[in-house]
Amino acid sequence: MEKEQLKRIFDFLEGKENKKHKDRDNFIWRLKFNEPLTKEDLVVNSDLNLFGSNLTSLPKGLKVRGYLDLSFSEIKSLPEGLEVSGELNLTDTELTSLPKGLKVGGNLDTTYTPLAKYTYDELIEMIKPGFIKGEIYN
Repeated sequence: MEKEQLKRIFDFLEGKENKKHKDRDNFIWRLKFNEPLTKEDLVVNSDLNLFGSNLTSLPKGLKVRGYLDLSFSEIKSLPEGLEVSGELNLTDTELTSLPKGLKVGGNLDTTYTPLAKYTYDELIEMIKPGFIKGEIYN
């Protein structure tokens, strides 16, 4: 089912039953349905699981206060200055580079990605002035 058609169905049901879908105003909903994001939306105060998602990019200014799982997704690029307090899982994605200013408070997993060919030092150089506090798995 097409995203826009699905959104129209939710809108119809909300109007008919005067009830909002439980995820209506969260970050993932807004991102998937191309709704405008506020500054508040860009700070996710929990884990963000986008495993297997068809999203190809994330918005600039995103801060995730937990882990970010993008494994098996269609992500093509990460925004400059992305901040993840926990683990960043990129397993089995097609990412070929990491953004400048990337900050990861936990581990970074680049298993089964084109990034796996880079050494630890090359990845750290790629993200300067950012950091990765945990281990890098590739």
